[in-house]
Amino acid sequence: MKVFKSSAGIAAALAGAILAACTVVVEEGVGSYPPPRPQVCTQEYAPVCARRGERQRTFSNACRAQAEGYRPVYSGACRPQSSRPQRPQACTREYNPVCARRGSRFRTFPNACEARAADHRIVKPGAC
Repeated sequence: MKVFKSSAGIAAALAGAILAACTVVVEEGVGSYPPPRPQVCTQEYAPVCARRGERQRTFSNACRAQAEGYRPVYSGACRPQSSRPQRPQACTREYNPVCARRGSRFRTFPNACEARAADHRIVKPGAC
């Protein structure tokens, strides 16, 4: 055991012991989770629809979406969820024909309820 004769030697030994006890090891690996988020994004306007859990939101670019913790899903603004009312579960059997359309196809339905239940838009009363 060494005996230090000066206060400078004691202070140096004490400082060395403290520094040795305070060593911090930082490991930054490629596969770390969660991935680091960008801190600075450009002002580029290239809108994306991004999702975090069940929530969707439109961002001006993918970098901004990731900075907020969202995952870009597709390019462009988010499309609003369908605001159509729920399709009826049961329709009456009345015969009041309508011409309805879905996409480019036209079809005659026995009544408007049946057309809406098949996800068609009514074009006119009567057969097509």
